Amino acid sequence: MRPTTPADTERLGPHRYRLGAITVDSERRELRVPAEVNDVMTIEFAANTRNGAKAYESLLTVDSNAITFNAALLLLGLDPARAKKPTRQFDPATPGGDPVAIAVEWQQAGKTKRVPVEELLLDRRTGRTVEDGPWVYTGSTFIDTGNERGFLAEIDGVLLGLMRGPAALIENPRDDVVDGFGHIVLNPKAGAPPGTRVTLIVTALPRPSGR
Repeated sequence: MRPTTPADTERLGPHRYRLGAITVDSERRELRVPAEVNDVMTIEFAANTRNGAKAYESLLTVDSNAITFNAALLLLGLDPARAKKPTRQFDPATPGGDPVAIAVEWQQAGKTKRVPVEELLLDRRTGRTVEDGPWVYTGSTFIDTGNERGFLAEIDGVLLGLMRGPAALIENPRDDVVDGFGHIVLNPKAGAPPGTRVTLIVTALPRPSGR
C-alpha cells in the first residue's frame, strides 16, 4: 500500500485547528470538511475518502484521507478504547462507541441548508428516510498487509459506515438499516443530487451517564 502523505496542519485559534481540508473546533467538539454527493445506485457506506475505492457504493466522497480524518475525530475527544467494533461486514451485532451526530450542509437557492445525513438516505422498502439519531465512533482497526500493519479505514478508503463493518471510523447502530442492504439509496427529495458540493459536519455528543 502506498504511504499516505501527511496533511498540512495549522492552529487557527485557541480551540480551532486545520488538518488538510478539515477544520476542527475542539471547544464545540465539531469538525467540518468539504465533500461531494456521489452518483450511486445502492449505498453501503455513508462516506468514503478522496480517491477511495468505495465511491461506487458510498453516499459522499470526503476531501480527506482516513488517517487525517481520524486525527480530527481524536481532537474532538472521541476514544476508540470505548468502542465495540463490528468484526465483519454486515455484522448483526450492534456496534458501540462514543456517540456523534452527522450533518450535511450546502447552498440551495442562495440559502444554506443543513440536514442530518439521515435525510439523504432513503429506504425504498418504507419510502422513508433512515431514522434520525446518533452514530458511534468505532475507530476502524489495523490489519497485517504483508510486511507491515495497515490502517483498514485507509486501505479500504471508508470513513462513515452504514452496513456495519470493521473498516469505517464511524458506524451505524440502526439494526433495520443493515437488514435493508440493497434498498438504501440517495433521497431524491433532499435537494442534493449527485455532484452537489456539501460540507460534512461531525459533532461529538455527550456520552450516556455511567459510560
